[in-house]
Amino acid sequence: MYIVLAIVVGLLYAAGVYLLLARSIVKLVFGLVLLSHAANLLIFLAGGLARAAPPLVAPGAALPGGGHADPLPQALILTAIVISFAVTAFAAVLVQRTGAATGVADMDTLRNSDT
Repeated sequence: MYIVLAIVVGLLYAAGVYLLLARSIVKLVFGLVLLSHAANLLIFLAGGLARAAPPLVAPGAALPGGGHADPLPQALILTAIVISFAVTAFAAVLVQRTGAATGVADMDTLRNSDT
């Protein structure tokens, strides 16, 4: 299962970078979305795929029992989801404002214009 998910992460990163290098600014936003999903899946894979009990400490014990799930990757993914949503929202508004101001969606045209 790790191999399949590692290949999916690689494909998501490749597609995201490909879209970031495209000429359309709308494709740039979709590339950012794919990169954020790939990063979330990578953090998820780094935490492990084993089914385990929640990391609850029994009364009187110092550590949780064996076979518990690590909550750190889950917290990191939640944080990454919030950050990626904010970046995507900002990029979408930036694309909309750029399209309204210039009337073009091509990166080369925007780079060569003096407006």
